This record gives sequence, C-alpha cells and structure tokens, in this order.
Amino acid sequence: MDMTVLYGVGIALVLVLALLMAAVKIVKEYERGVIFRLGRVIGAKGPGLFLIIPVVDRMVKVSLQTVTMDIPPQDVITKDNVTVRVNAVTYFNVVDPVKATVAIENYMFGTSQVAQTTLRSILGQVDLDELLVNRDDINQHLQKVIDELTNPWGVKVTLVEVKDVELPDLMRRAMARQAEAERERRAKVIHAQGEQEAAANLEEAAKVLERHPAAMQLRVLATMTDVASDRNSTLIFPIPIEFLRLADAMSGNGDGTPVARAASETRST
Repeated sequence: MDMTVLYGVGIALVLVLALLMAAVKIVKEYERGVIFRLGRVIGAKGPGLFLIIPVVDRMVKVSLQTVTMDIPPQDVITKDNVTVRVNAVTYFNVVDPVKATVAIENYMFGTSQVAQTTLRSILGQVDLDELLVNRDDINQHLQKVIDELTNPWGVKVTLVEVKDVELPDLMRRAMARQAEAERERRAKVIHAQGEQEAAANLEEAAKVLERHPAAMQLRVLATMTDVASDRNSTLIFPIPIEFLRLADAMSGNGDGTPVARAASETRST
C-alpha cells in the first residue's frame, strides 16, 4: 500500500514538473513569442522568461533579425526589347510578429515571391541603358514597391540591390563596338581641338615675328642649329633679299638686284 502511494506521488510530481516545464518559456532578445489561447491570438511576449498555460496556450517564435535573401536570377525583357538575366538581394525584417504569424502562412516565402515578380515588373519598364546607369534609382523604386506589398504582413523591406545584369553575347559585342566608336570619336574631337589651338598659337607667333624681324632671324638661326645637329642633313642657308640689295647699293649699281644687273650685261653684249 505504501509503494502504491509512493508511485502515485512520483507520477504526480513528474506531471507537475512536466506542466511546469511546458509553462515556462524563454525567448531570446531578437525573438518574440506569439501566444495563441484556444486558437485566439492574445499578443506577443518577450524577450526573457514568462509563463503560459499548458495545453490551453500555444507559442510561436518569430525572429526579428534582418534576413538577407537572394533573389534568384530572373529573365527580364527590358523596355527596348533586350532580354537580360538579373539577380538581386533583399534585406528585410519582421516589425509586427503577430501579423507575420497570422496574416501569412510563411512570410519569408511570400517576401521572396513578391521580390521576384516585382523585379521582373519594374525592370521591364526601363531601358537597358537606364538599367546599367541608374542602378541606385531602380534599387530605391524596388525597395519602395516591395515594402508596400509586404507591409500588411508586418514585414519591413529595408534594402533591395540589383547585383548582376547578364547580357547576351550579341549585345555585349554590340556595346563593345559602340564604346570603341565613341572612344574614336572623342579622340578625333580632341585632335581637332589641338590642331585648332596650335593654329591659333602659330598665328599669334607669326604676328610677333612680323613685328620684330630680328626675332625672325634668331628663329631661323635656331632652326639651322637644330638641322645641323644631324650629320646626314643638307643645310640650306637662306640669305634675305635685303642683304643682296644692300650689297648692290654699296657696289654703286643702281639696278637694285643681281638679277637685273645680269640682264643688263646680257643686253649690252
């Protein structure tokens, strides 16, 4: 009889201990416990230690940490009918654990699906050049649209980033040719601008030399020095016509030039 009582007391203690363990719940700092009492939500508790009513209450843990989720590569047709393959990453977290538990069966799967469909929809409204250049504006637009769709689920989308844009081989070759043509155009424009500036500088130099004949002679001598430094060069020394006229004047011949003097001698014979 005593053994039966002891067995009964032991079983009772085990049941009490099991109920106590079931009633005590510990929730971490980054978690919340959504409590259902007889199927009805009574709120979210945590963090820390709290008690629930065993059998009557049921707790569902929800993490409030930011989730980093890759958006699988999507085949997108841009506004200018170019097929590209784009993948992205989205960052989100639960701000209302009750909505994230009650409003949707699996908020992570739902957010992933919304992100994929929104990515295809938004990128289909932009041109390829805009997709490649205005990446920041597209990311902000994606974040705003996805956040509005997930807000009824208690999910806050904080950031969406387009990672890679994979272009067809034909399009990559066409863009390479376009870039090469653009570089050639810029090179020709720069060369033309240089020629124009050089011509303007030469015009100014010619005006200065015209005002100062001595500077012109110095320039000629400097050029001759540069040419004479090469042993294989033939040096031609120009004599200004003024020197010839001066020599004629000093010799007493009034015809003015050696050419005229030679012509007069020919007529006299």
